[in-house]
Amino acid sequence: MAEQEKEAALPPKENFSEWYNDLLQVAEIMDVRYPVKGSYVWYPFGFSIRRNVYGIIRELLDKDHQETMFPLLIPENEFMKEAEHIKGFEDEVYWVLNGGTTPLDVKLALRPTSETAIYPMYRLWVRSHADLPLKLYQIVNTFRYETKHTRPLIRLREITSFKEAHTVHATWDEAAAQVDEAIRLYSEFYRRLAVPVLPSKRPNWDKFPGADYTIAVDALMPDGKTLQVGTAHHLGDNFAKTFDIKYEDATGEQVYAHQTCYGISERSIAALISIHGDDKGLIMPPEVAPVQAVIIPILFKKSEAVLAACNDVKETLEAAGVRVTIDDSDKRPGSKYYKWEMKGVPLRIEIGPRDLEKEAAMLVRRDTGEKEQVPLSSIANEVIERFAVIQFSLLENAKENLKARIFDCNTVEEIKEKVSEGIAHVPWCGEEKCGLEMDEEVGAGILGIPTDQDGEGTYKCPMCGKDTSIRVYVARTY
Repeated sequence: MAEQEKEAALPPKENFSEWYNDLLQVAEIMDVRYPVKGSYVWYPFGFSIRRNVYGIIRELLDKDHQETMFPLLIPENEFMKEAEHIKGFEDEVYWVLNGGTTPLDVKLALRPTSETAIYPMYRLWVRSHADLPLKLYQIVNTFRYETKHTRPLIRLREITSFKEAHTVHATWDEAAAQVDEAIRLYSEFYRRLAVPVLPSKRPNWDKFPGADYTIAVDALMPDGKTLQVGTAHHLGDNFAKTFDIKYEDATGEQVYAHQTCYGISERSIAALISIHGDDKGLIMPPEVAPVQAVIIPILFKKSEAVLAACNDVKETLEAAGVRVTIDDSDKRPGSKYYKWEMKGVPLRIEIGPRDLEKEAAMLVRRDTGEKEQVPLSSIANEVIERFAVIQFSLLENAKENLKARIFDCNTVEEIKEKVSEGIAHVPWCGEEKCGLEMDEEVGAGILGIPTDQDGEGTYKCPMCGKDTSIRVYVARTY
């Protein structure tokens, strides 16, 4: 009992901040003890989650993108070219001033994002309309001198897993279509993580510096705040003019290209952990779980027969492509259950003497705790079928939770009341003055205009009273 009480030390999830920070350490996702503020160390278990998550985005992008890698260091003269872009990052840049003890002739920035590293090369690579569209992406670390409260996976000074795509197109409309495609890809990516997201077009004061417009996707966290988990930016020909990216069109004329960029980071893993986890620890969708099934031998008598059956099941599942392990340690069954529940393993398979008598095994779902005895003869099919059920259940539950926490609000008082619980869906006249005043008044910000908004209906802006057909998401954010 003392051991179980010690193991049950994870705070309840309703204390979200404490729960989240403790879970990262106890479940061995990230170690926060690295002696540089805002930099954290991936445990091997956490890194395997990262590998599986980013395997999905690679799979989606590799259909018509190519992966690449550009240098971390950006010369100051290139970095400073795009004035509006730099203004958005100037307070966050880390600068390298010396090579050893020798001052550098040109300061080097550690990339906060890679537009100014990539686009000088695009100038050299893009020559003709035949070179377009150009669609490249990289997964790299980026550095931003965050002065706000840092939080692992959410607000970092070193973002270790920044996936950024940069595309070049012949026309503005083709670039706009690529932004829509990026949001579609991100929606599919998050669907596979069983994380529902809300795409919205950011207001002009919150768009990416140097972009024509920005569309972002947000996830709702357990504490009612939203987390921006992906962005797509239409850059127009703004960067093309700055970096002289031109192509020769079919008539032989030199024309400025149009560009997009879009990115996600390890915030995707923060959302995955936070939305699905519970008081016992992680709950992993099967596709990204480092261990998809754990076999627990229940040893009383006939131990050799039980262990042999466990090994047979392991071999059968591995042959079916399941990531499976046997916990044959000397710990008591309850301690083993605790360990693997903390790590979010989707299915526990218990095999004991009584199960062997029935030529069966007990399957226990991590998400619901439901137990079911299934035949050993069809164990692989039974396990794979449960994975599909678990994935569907996680996504549907998350969707229902999100839907229940989006509130139609029409007055400032209603917005103030509801943003502490989730997301307010609010009329807005479209004027920046009203938008910023609303932010100040309700203690929450405009996320953006939902991309699926039909534009039907007439409402009153709660700030100025003007008629409008626009409604926006308003929420507290990380």
